[in-house]
Amino acid sequence: MKNLFLEDTGSDNVSIVESMNCLRTNIAFCGDCVQVITLTSCMTGEGKSCIAFELAKSMAGSDKKVLLIDADIRKSLQSSAPKGADPGLTHYLSGQAELKDLFFKVNINNMDFIPAGSFVHNPAELIENDKFNKLIEISRKIYDYIIIDAPSIGVVIDAAIVAKQCDGVVMVIEQGKISRRMIHQAVEQLQRTGTQILGAVLNKVDVKSSSYY
Repeated sequence: MKNLFLEDTGSDNVSIVESMNCLRTNIAFCGDCVQVITLTSCMTGEGKSCIAFELAKSMAGSDKKVLLIDADIRKSLQSSAPKGADPGLTHYLSGQAELKDLFFKVNINNMDFIPAGSFVHNPAELIENDKFNKLIEISRKIYDYIIIDAPSIGVVIDAAIVAKQCDGVVMVIEQGKISRRMIHQAVEQLQRTGTQILGAVLNKVDVKSSSYY
């Protein structure tokens, strides 16, 4: 397994650490049957990828073996940063790489990572094929938790396709950016897949303008 460095900017932020520990605990209370978790949002820019990374890191810090998969093929934040993140998910799904070559050991104990790979014009078709199912099936036997950073469901259908292979979905919602109607539409789209919606994370909250409670 090759090594890959992922930049960790949230380690020194106490509020982020505590929030992710709380989220991790709440997911644990969902039961042992919740192992593969997709994170999505209504629109881009709501902080979904950051939450996925921080959640995976928090789980790894609790002595769980964790795999973070960057499935946001159209606009990947995770894969654009690290150098040497090749091959990735798209290479495997398109038959250009073997499954064993996808897994990277990162600079966080108990955590591995699968990058998104190169940009493709047919991500929905690639994710829908049997190779993605095989990836999830094999990873279930190796890891305690699999966190999937999926595209925004309000923008493309990819997240709904990914969600079919998962045990639950967490919505990331930016405070003050997304309307209630957009959230309802996103939830309805996810419900059509039959996937359990575990809950939501309210992100980028302006704590200065809110009371403690």
